[in-house]
Amino acid sequence: MDFVAIIGGTGFDRIDDFHERERLRVDTPWGDPSGDILRGSLGGRDFLFLPRHGESHDIPPHRVNYRANIDALRSIGARRIIALAAVGGIHALMRPGDLVIPDQVIDYTWGRQHTFFDGDGSAVEHIDFTHPYTPALREHLLGAAIRAGKTVHDGGTYAVTQGPRLETAAEIDRLERDGADIVGMTGMPEAALAREAGIDYAAVAIVVNPAAGRGEAPITLDDIRAVLARGSLDALEVLRHC
Repeated sequence: MDFVAIIGGTGFDRIDDFHERERLRVDTPWGDPSGDILRGSLGGRDFLFLPRHGESHDIPPHRVNYRANIDALRSIGARRIIALAAVGGIHALMRPGDLVIPDQVIDYTWGRQHTFFDGDGSAVEHIDFTHPYTPALREHLLGAAIRAGKTVHDGGTYAVTQGPRLETAAEIDRLERDGADIVGMTGMPEAALAREAGIDYAAVAIVVNPAAGRGEAPITLDDIRAVLARGSLDALEVLRHC
């Protein structure tokens, strides 16, 4: 059976309205995924759900076993992945509380296990990553947003930094010069691994703060949590209409 999987980021370690029917513990050649995979429904639609940072949100971005997460979802039938992520807004139009369906990514991470083709004797594959987010799935999410009555930004370049610290103002200036619109810590290698695994992949990003140097006050976790609490409701409405 083919499933749509949700990978939940910060603020989505659990989804209150997700009706769990089965909890699956999956072993992979790459180690343990972030936690059990839940099979259930949201808005009357069947989904798989995996919290990227673990149910207790105790796995930092650079320690997430992205290979195990993607392989575990693939092995139990996930053919599409919708990734939820909290991000900072670089572009002036990407304001706190906004939803973004990104269409491009720039990877600034380092040291992460970023491919299944790891020189272990299997043939090396060079995937086409021109469009890192599956266009058809992006269009599906945009249509779901319309059905849900939610406004989203159609497109945007997601800069993926190492974390877990936030960026300096100078780093954000650099990302803006590179063409980035939003910044987060988990978009890669997740998207590339999904492509290697043959899984359609797209993201719903919630802007939770102005990026460093773009706001008038210091970035605080309390402010981020307050915006995320509101933005997460809009993101879940989009998922309910998928």
